[in-house]
Amino acid sequence: MPVRKIPPGVGPKFPQVVVLVGATGDLSRRKLLPGLFHLCSAGFIPACRIVGVSLDDLDAAAFRRLAREAVDLFFVRPVDEAAFAAFAEMLDYVPLSGGAPALKDAVERAEAAIGAESRRLHYLSVPPAAALPVVRLLGEADLVARSRIIMEKPFGTDLESARLLNRKLHEVFPEDQIFRIDHFLGKEPAQNILAFRFANGLFEPIWNRNFIDHVQIDVPETLGLGQRGAFYEATGAYRDMVVTHLFQILGFMAMEPPTSLEPLPISEEKNKVFRSMVPIEPRDVVRGQYNGYRAEEGVDPESDTETFIALKCAIDNWRWAGVPFFLRTGKRLAEGQRIISIAFREPPKSMFPVGSGVGAQGPDHLTFDLADATKMSLSFYGKRPGPGMRLDKLSLQFAMRDTGMLGEVLEAYERLILDAMRGDHTLFTTADGIERLWEVSTPLLEAPPPVRLYEPGSWGPKSIHQLVAPHAWRLPFERSWRDPDAHGG
Repeated sequence: MPVRKIPPGVGPKFPQVVVLVGATGDLSRRKLLPGLFHLCSAGFIPACRIVGVSLDDLDAAAFRRLAREAVDLFFVRPVDEAAFAAFAEMLDYVPLSGGAPALKDAVERAEAAIGAESRRLHYLSVPPAAALPVVRLLGEADLVARSRIIMEKPFGTDLESARLLNRKLHEVFPEDQIFRIDHFLGKEPAQNILAFRFANGLFEPIWNRNFIDHVQIDVPETLGLGQRGAFYEATGAYRDMVVTHLFQILGFMAMEPPTSLEPLPISEEKNKVFRSMVPIEPRDVVRGQYNGYRAEEGVDPESDTETFIALKCAIDNWRWAGVPFFLRTGKRLAEGQRIISIAFREPPKSMFPVGSGVGAQGPDHLTFDLADATKMSLSFYGKRPGPGMRLDKLSLQFAMRDTGMLGEVLEAYERLILDAMRGDHTLFTTADGIERLWEVSTPLLEAPPPVRLYEPGSWGPKSIHQLVAPHAWRLPFERSWRDPDAHGG
């Protein structure tokens, strides 16, 4: 694989020793090992060694074979054999049964192999119950200095558990070394919201309550539970998706302009949004459960866990007072989508004749698709060709593939791993932010409304339409995204 010329500041300054805990798990195989292979082979990291750690009793050779299988199955680019051979030489493995001494020895071997000043990145790809024991293990192995630690969601299950988790974490790692990961914010489109808002004089002045009527953040999933029944039963859609993903997207969308595009000012503006959020009232929430969930492996036959949640929330500040934010996510729904849809206020008076079609298809929308590659759409009314004044809803659409730069897009985990190596907290959640989100969640968690059943393949319980009234859900789209290849470009 040819060495890629990396722009200054994109990669870390120092070589990296990555301690990948949970190295044989599903996330590691699907995302982390292929992602690290790409970052190393494309030249993003000056030098790297990876120490895999898990419960499995493997040796380094077996771990290298596992990494090769992961790359063959899940790497989306062509695999250069020489590049993978070089990557395999970077891999070592320690079973958890070896304890702190074995882990410390493996990291010291890795640092000696690099032969230069390096930094450590600890990635905890482990279930929530295992996170603190691993943190203590890293402390016992004396691996806190010169290190950063990436934590996977969920960050607690309520305010009390989040505070306890943060307190225990801070006994070993200071806050500036902790990176709570949300892969949604690692996606190009989420970051593009910042560019779109603050770099364009056309949109920045209208990003407020005077011009925006309501906002939808909608992340339906077609997938079921897979093998995660026991985890999901203890978590549910709200804890799994809303606190750790959808609220984070809301923070990006709604924040005030930061004083600079630096991690600290951006984090502070996101946290101001969270501090301005009104506590979630149970009457503004619809909880659902798909038919058949209670028969899944690991699920209580009388479970009250929600596999679907839709809610209305509000941000009580100068910019957003009176603007409702509607959030929806769930399992086994009709489509898999990830969108932010911003509905603009309609004109105060229509001069168009009855039957012209104006207003018949709802307000103008600006829509961001949060898939891996950026897509955006702006809908508006325009005149239908021919005599008379008949209007249709039209749209301007942009897709990253139109630019020829699609190959430059980093996957979310790749981007976030690089940011953590560089010490950039912009796309990560702070302790204060996550605790505030659990605080506004408290009324809902203490008195959740009953779950309502919905059919797999639907859009959720029917009561979601009362929740959003007098508006309508943006999904399902009346018109799909345009395929530029369908009409020759």
